[in-house]
Amino acid sequence: MQTYLSFFAFTGFVAIYSWYKLRHDKLDSQDGYFLGGRSLSGIVIAGSMLLTNISTEHLVGMNGSSYKNGFIIIAWEVTSALALIVAALYFTPTYLKMGLTTIPQYLEHRFDSFTRTLVAVFLIVSFVVTLLPIVLYTGAINLESIFNISETFGVSQTEGLWYTVIIIGVIGSIYAIFGGLKAVAFSDTINGFGLFIGGLLVPLLALWDIGDGNVMHGLSKVYQVAPEKFNVIGKPDSVLPFSTLFTGLVINQLYFWGMNQTIIQRALGAKNLVEAQKGLLYTGVLKLLVPIIIVLPGVIGFYYFGDSLYDSQDMIYPELVKKVMPLSFVGFFAAVVMGAVLSTFNSVLNSTATLFSIGIYKRYIKKDASDRQLVISGKLTSLVLAIFAILAAPLVAGAPDGLYQLLQQLNGIFFIPIASIMLAGLFIPQISARAAKVALFFGLAFYILTSFVFQVDIHFVHLWGIEFVLNMIIMFVVSQFYPNTNTFKPSDIGVMDLHEWKYAKLMGIILVLLTIAIYIWLGQ
Repeated sequence: MQTYLSFFAFTGFVAIYSWYKLRHDKLDSQDGYFLGGRSLSGIVIAGSMLLTNISTEHLVGMNGSSYKNGFIIIAWEVTSALALIVAALYFTPTYLKMGLTTIPQYLEHRFDSFTRTLVAVFLIVSFVVTLLPIVLYTGAINLESIFNISETFGVSQTEGLWYTVIIIGVIGSIYAIFGGLKAVAFSDTINGFGLFIGGLLVPLLALWDIGDGNVMHGLSKVYQVAPEKFNVIGKPDSVLPFSTLFTGLVINQLYFWGMNQTIIQRALGAKNLVEAQKGLLYTGVLKLLVPIIIVLPGVIGFYYFGDSLYDSQDMIYPELVKKVMPLSFVGFFAAVVMGAVLSTFNSVLNSTATLFSIGIYKRYIKKDASDRQLVISGKLTSLVLAIFAILAAPLVAGAPDGLYQLLQQLNGIFFIPIASIMLAGLFIPQISARAAKVALFFGLAFYILTSFVFQVDIHFVHLWGIEFVLNMIIMFVVSQFYPNTNTFKPSDIGVMDLHEWKYAKLMGIILVLLTIAIYIWLGQ
């Protein structure tokens, strides 16, 4: 009973706080619903970005991967800080100058309307097919394990997971459908603090237990049992070779933090450029700390359980939580897990609704749509996508290399082609619209064939890098035969104050040095 009380108390507090902050807001306008009225502060942006990114696919998936593979997977996190610097200093000023609501809008200005539509459709499909089902399923694994839902209601574990998926999906949909981006962002901020507190408690309590009251002694004992798991330099045959940091991983990170609608929509909703840059760079600082929550517990799990869960690595985090978390904290932690799931789920729903309403509904279905009609379209889109995600969630079970690795492999289908044409559009003026479209379809076909059809003995992150290079070559070649005739250059339409944060470059330098220091410190 204590567990359930603390769960509902924290979950209810987040819901009431979000309602209180939004009770006077106008959510029937395009900017109000999709961009939070362009009023978000740096703290809110950072909290929302972090929790949109960090969900149970990280808590469950990354800890499962670190349990099996060690600290080499830290690269997914710490290199994010470098991409956030680029996003803050180079990408976001352009987006805000143009007053963008969606990233595909930029592609229409730079290339043409068909390229914009293609990318919008690619993104919507990628969210529904990959991210949403995995987020729901990993959340269900955690909550079903913590609350023993199958035992409580006398059903099978599979049925318990189904019920949990449905509950999470329904609650997440309510946030996204009725509150828009601002409700998502404010609930994210509170849940973000909860995630850090609850997430830190898991390794701290475990190390306290292992070290008989001394956390550092506990860490030393964990290290002595498996020192190789603390090495961040992945071998060529590992799950994430170190060399991938310099090939496909850098492209993926630039896309995710600088061009991904779900993430960058928070920065687009900033009150000015200063707050947008603060939000992005604060997120960079948090990403350097996040491995304590989503990598270290998995290695601690190896100390407790050895290799007994290697065949079901995605169960290691729930098992560790049940082992070390006092009963009085379990409900609070479950609420934090629920918040992490809801954050990513409702953020993706909101971003997908934005892409559909602005990019497809207004342009092809009802060109004279009012703001109110756009908002209604967005709500209906969120509802339909939520139902699809709930139905698809159980289909992702049993990924051989873990759910996080599966998510990354699937993301590559769409992310790398889009990143290629976005980077070409931003930095290479001679690339034409025809070249961009050819590269989109080539990249899509190349990755699907090399990753899922033919047996190619190359790490999928290296395939991202190869695909990116081939895409760029193709765009240069096609542009020779079909030259670019679009002379578009971004111009300031006066949406907001575009003065830069005076500490932005300094913060960027500090983040670069900290990232390098982590690799020097943990490299062996």
